[in-house]
Amino acid sequence: MNGNLIRRPFRLLRKYYRTYQPKEWLFEGQYGNQPYSTRSLLQIFHRVKTIAAIRQGVTFYSLRHSYATHLRERETDIKLIQELLGHNNLKTTLPYTDVSHRSLE
Repeated sequence: MNGNLIRRPFRLLRKYYRTYQPKEWLFEGQYGNQPYSTRSLLQIFHRVKTIAAIRQGVTFYSLRHSYATHLRERETDIKLIQELLGHNNLKTTLPYTDVSHRSLE
């Protein structure tokens, strides 16, 4: 894979950070001291899907699920995944363990 394709997003992120100097959230919402609203994120997500011509049924949830599954496949502690996903109950996080076992088989 071309190294430029990997480095470019990091350069853009660094430029964004230097330009906007966010204080609490990396991508701050309209009022600066709050994160982006769910609605704004969904609008951006759908716009990017359109630009990238992604026609499969990809959703915000599928990105979240993929993130957790990849973490689990890399043997990340299930309690850490629970915390990252904001689950109060470990039972909510355990299905990601099942998915990763099936993919390894």
